[in-house]
Amino acid sequence: MSSRPSSRIVGVSAHVAEHVLTIEEVEARVVGASDGFVPPTGVLGRLTGVRRIHHAGPDTQASDLAAQAARTSLASLGLAVADVDLLVFASASQDLVEPATAHIVADLLGARCPVMDVKNACNSWLNGVQVAEALIAMGQYERVLVVTGEMPSRAARWSVRDARQFVESVPGYTMSDAGAAALVERASPGARGEILHRWFTAESRHWSVGQLPAGGTRHPRDVDKGYFVMDGARLRQAFDSVDVEEIHRALKADGLGAEDFAAVAVHQVAMPYLDVFAARLGLRRDLVVETLPDHGNCASATLPLQWQQIERLDLAGRGEPVLLVGLAGGISVGTMAVRW
Repeated sequence: MSSRPSSRIVGVSAHVAEHVLTIEEVEARVVGASDGFVPPTGVLGRLTGVRRIHHAGPDTQASDLAAQAARTSLASLGLAVADVDLLVFASASQDLVEPATAHIVADLLGARCPVMDVKNACNSWLNGVQVAEALIAMGQYERVLVVTGEMPSRAARWSVRDARQFVESVPGYTMSDAGAAALVERASPGARGEILHRWFTAESRHWSVGQLPAGGTRHPRDVDKGYFVMDGARLRQAFDSVDVEEIHRALKADGLGAEDFAAVAVHQVAMPYLDVFAARLGLRRDLVVETLPDHGNCASATLPLQWQQIERLDLAGRGEPVLLVGLAGGISVGTMAVRW
């Protein structure tokens, strides 16, 4: 095990937006908004295994979802926002290009602490925890609130020109709006929620396979670039290029193996690939928590949502290790293990 100072994750809170759409309603919306294009009936469900997604109302922002989760997280711990030393907004979504959305969340909460944004697609929250742990280990902070607010519904293309455009737009139809929060704090070794392992890698040569192009210097004002574009086949090939033996070596270095975990949270985009990835990693499939069918792809709120599921269903015993596996566009992969 690592000899670095211990940190733990506590007060994990996650929620999905209030408005539910069945996958059949999503397909009907595409048909209604498109000029003659009709996708094959049931194709989204067959491709992804998603049954329902969640959308927030038109007046809701990513910061609102994050602030809501933050309030729940702090209340569960009996803490006030003044007890937080640093607020990290870690999300693929953002309210604005500038300033950092963390400022907006802090304003909603009435926080006066330092803030920052961390952004790495669907691994944003996991990377936010990584940053929080490192800053705590450096002695800069004692308690860091890591929040996310995901609003992918704003980037879904409903009016589709043809089959090709529909296929590259599929990710936007299976993603949900969601918020999540957790507190990362200094802890004694052996504490509940202690971070036992962390490992991250990237295969950045695959950055172009999935994009939301608008808002940066490449496409600052192109309205048509404000929608998800993804090549699903190339994305799967990109994730398949990751050497899973690296993951096993990293776990082993921290005294862990794939067979040690009581429950596993994995970022989920499509159920068929979840089966494949779990098999490649040597994970018992029955230990993998499923949220995709009933909640869709919640971007970086996915792992906190699954953490909450593990708690509610009592899937791990006190002291047992739980594994978090992040997968994100770019592409990047991350693993983190905690003591339950």
